[in-house]
Amino acid sequence: MPTDTVLHELLARQLEAWLPAALHRARRATLALAYAGTDAGGADAALRAVAGLADRLRGFRLTILVLADGDQALPARLGAIEATLPAEVTVHVMPGDPGRLPVALKAAGAVGAPLLTVAHGADPTPALLAAARAGRPADLLLITGPGSPLRPALDAAGFPLVTEAHLVAATAPAGPPAGGPAGWHAAFATSSDRSLQAFKDALWAVASGMRLLDPADPQGRPFDVVAEPDPGPLARELLAELDRHGPGTVTELRRHALTATPYRAADATRAVTGLLDSGAVTRDPEHGRLGGDVVISAAPGGGPAA
Repeated sequence: MPTDTVLHELLARQLEAWLPAALHRARRATLALAYAGTDAGGADAALRAVAGLADRLRGFRLTILVLADGDQALPARLGAIEATLPAEVTVHVMPGDPGRLPVALKAAGAVGAPLLTVAHGADPTPALLAAARAGRPADLLLITGPGSPLRPALDAAGFPLVTEAHLVAATAPAGPPAGGPAGWHAAFATSSDRSLQAFKDALWAVASGMRLLDPADPQGRPFDVVAEPDPGPLARELLAELDRHGPGTVTELRRHALTATPYRAADATRAVTGLLDSGAVTRDPEHGRLGGDVVISAAPGGGPAA
């Protein structure tokens, strides 16, 4: 599947998770889509996803902002989809790049209400990130080409939860890519554990058959996106986290997997189970369900990693 198609489906799935949650928090929300010299086809996917939720929008006001240059057919395409949307949804298509987002969001009254911002090909400037952070709550999906990690800028902007991953084609070599990684770099920033988990689940669902690369991995080794990935690399990372910071709950280890690695929360649970089975870690209490409040510790003297 082409990488751009995967990104369009990722946006649609994230929107399907975000919009119902926004409905429970407020009577208005804003979806901002900004494209910097890239294909704005994701906007079509987003509006179709909203159309699929139209029956749930009664009494709710949703404003959709689309900033894009270079796609002259975009207004007509989006207009055809907008015609199928309920009156509660307002779509504004404006020429420009993501640098105009702060002004557009302020004009739309996005401050203080649920806001999902999608910036494709944009530089994570302080002004852009501050504008995206103004929602209550605020979610940001940032997609760029290969380059430096995005986490430092998102952390500095004050987003409590940040994750990032690099998406490459299934034909990418198993070792470090020659000349640097190809594909797309995706980062998601939010204040909601539920939104973070929804993003990871959506990423793994749409990227099935492709490969992910951990931006924090100095060796740059992509791994296959499959239903149940090899738990070994994540188990070693969780064991290293316990060595660095001491015992942690299952909930904390699941969050570490979500934020610090490309893996999902469910992968962390499987990795912890493997570590327990191998004797590399211990648990308190010793028996019972592996719930979120169970404390996991590295085994005294060190045990074999899963």
